[in-house]
Amino acid sequence: GRAQVQQEPLSETTEGTGISINCSHTNINSYDYIHWYRQLPDQGPTFLVIAHKGTKALANPPGKLSVAADRRSSTLWLARPRRGDAAVYYCALGN
Repeated sequence: GRAQVQQEPLSETTEGTGISINCSHTNINSYDYIHWYRQLPDQGPTFLVIAHKGTKALANPPGKLSVAADRRSSTLWLARPRRGDAAVYYCALGN
């Protein structure tokens, strides 16, 4: 079957304080890439970053995407979130 992802329902921080947003994808396929998107209020989703393994830097907003060694989870780290970064953050699997 298709791989599924699971995320925490809510993560909160204060402006300027780093935050980790976690995604679980336990039955990920070897060919799947991990995509992250965000959806600001009253807007459509926008692409943030994609990775297959390891760590990938994120420029805007500043941070990084880290994929676990077994690829069963990933973490989006926002280094210095601003009020304007308040959004719904999604992970997804795909090619």
